[in-house]
Amino acid sequence: MYKLPVLFAAATALSPFSNFLSAAEPPHDYPIRPVPAHVVHLNDVFWAPRLEVNRTATIPASFQLCEETGRIENFKVAANLSQAKWTGMAGFNDSDVYKVMEGAAYSLMTHPDPKLAAYMKQLIEWVGKAQEPDGYLYTEWTSRDRIAKPNPIRCCIPRNNKKWLSEQESHELYNLGHLYEAAVADWEGTGDPHFLNIAKKSADLLVATFGPGKMEVPPGHPEVELALVKLYRATGDERYLNLAKFFLNVRGRPSDDRPNLWGENLLDHRPLVDQQEAVGHAVRAMYLYAAATDVATLTEDATLKSTVDRLWASVFERKTYVTGAIGSTSSGEAFGKDYELPNDTAYAETCANLATCFWNYRMFLLHGDGKFIDMLERSLFNGVASGVALDGKTFFYPNPLASKGKYSRSKWFDCACCPTNICRFIPSVPGYAYATHENALYVNLYAAGTADVALADGKATIEQTTRYPWDGRIEIKLKPQTAGQKIAVKLRIPGWARGEAFASDLYRFADKADEQFAIEVNGKPIATNVEHGYATVDREWKAGDVLTLNLPMPIRRVVANDKVEADRGRVAIMRGPVVYCIEWPEVQGGKVLDLALADAAELKTNFQPNLLGGVQVIEGTTHRDAQQPDNKTETGGHVPFTAIPYYAWANRGPGEMILWLKRD
Repeated sequence: MYKLPVLFAAATALSPFSNFLSAAEPPHDYPIRPVPAHVVHLNDVFWAPRLEVNRTATIPASFQLCEETGRIENFKVAANLSQAKWTGMAGFNDSDVYKVMEGAAYSLMTHPDPKLAAYMKQLIEWVGKAQEPDGYLYTEWTSRDRIAKPNPIRCCIPRNNKKWLSEQESHELYNLGHLYEAAVADWEGTGDPHFLNIAKKSADLLVATFGPGKMEVPPGHPEVELALVKLYRATGDERYLNLAKFFLNVRGRPSDDRPNLWGENLLDHRPLVDQQEAVGHAVRAMYLYAAATDVATLTEDATLKSTVDRLWASVFERKTYVTGAIGSTSSGEAFGKDYELPNDTAYAETCANLATCFWNYRMFLLHGDGKFIDMLERSLFNGVASGVALDGKTFFYPNPLASKGKYSRSKWFDCACCPTNICRFIPSVPGYAYATHENALYVNLYAAGTADVALADGKATIEQTTRYPWDGRIEIKLKPQTAGQKIAVKLRIPGWARGEAFASDLYRFADKADEQFAIEVNGKPIATNVEHGYATVDREWKAGDVLTLNLPMPIRRVVANDKVEADRGRVAIMRGPVVYCIEWPEVQGGKVLDLALADAAELKTNFQPNLLGGVQVIEGTTHRDAQQPDNKTETGGHVPFTAIPYYAWANRGPGEMILWLKRD
């Protein structure tokens, strides 16, 4: 019943799953195309278990909590199918349901499940019945006379009893963005247009309502811009792309409908093309910049392209944590000033961290530079993976880089954006692994598994064998459709394997490593140059050919740019793409915040299969360097420690954790 449609056009950059049914591709698009996630089959040691946990634990638990908290019942209330009252803290509750539905749609593409498919069909029916005749769909507004009780935090009913006029707060358009993304995902997986038609009816209302000479108001929380681009790709209706561009352009420009701008936190302090640095709410920024990259590419807007380039430099050269996380302050869930990156108070919201992947991938597709995948990978293994527990049922909203013991994951939040974003994001990870350009195959992520790729001169199957990220040996077998098919395989050589701790001078290695990466074809070493982060092996391939990449993975010490005040005199530990921390169970007495690591201290690594789902640990000896009340420093004796991957902390209960150790 739930089989992928067979009349797909060529894959596009919209989503790692995208393989669209539209008859014609956009006239202008990214030069590089992703290999869709549903044709990438992972059996690796890291992501395959997480994909399974997301499918079997995270998505079902999230649906259950959406039921328990009334989020799903709200659709039935709006549809007059329930006598209950509308419940919830704020008007973005609808989006949580849509995000879990999107994740379920992705899951069904690769794991058919009749029970889940039937549940999705029922949810789509309720969503459709909650839609007003003109296409409007926002359950809180439709149910405004049947709300359980006012909440002092709630501020989301549109003011003056009119739709759209409180977009600064109401999230009407934000909800619709997630509706459209879920609908496109369902249609891609099933070919059933019912959900997509609900989205189109809504989007047609937006086209009739917003635009030059109509209502000139931007979304309070960017998201619908991204989704309108997806809807444009799925339907070929250029009105949706034009509306996405309008929403980008109207931001920062007052109008009769909105005479007063909303300020920096909502990225509405000036027009987007005039914004010189990343400010304000970090999640809003990532969604906005990703959408701007899409629109700049699809409309060939050179000014918008230079804007996203400038803003990328602002974020990743001056405002990103070593884990790839962003958003340094809880005040406004926002970016701080340049180099303002506190550790114990870091906000580093899970939603923001995974949204950096959305943006970095689009930047890669536009520019073909491996530095964007380097940053995507850093976020994946650290800032994103830390957001969900190993069992897939509890979550972090903020992801601090140090803890006095007050942090623990929660199974849900009143604002449940992070758990539901995890639901839809984890299934997309395989879609970041490969991309193509004519007869070039980009190998971006290293993970064991297979993929079927379409190239200009024919199809090919690629198979990876590796224990990455714990081991840097990657073996690749290519099976071309035609013997002797010429394919330029572009192997990403991560910055950390080329002596670069980060994609900018924000962080650098404090030590030296002499071992270099090496490439072999059928056991014979070959010499290649690295250009834009890739080593290219361009040759005629036949079944049985083996391409081997060896990436050295020594333990490395990392220091921050001296402008990062919070990290002065401190050192972090990294191996491969994984950043490490020391947590309370790994040090006798559980006290880790005053640990100091000498530059000369010997460090060693080993794999512990029974610890935290199987992790590569780093072991060594530190000492205590504690400041006393009389301002004297007290130095303790040798303190053995075991460092674990940062993403795995807080899976054994609350306690102290430190990532940046004092450097001695």
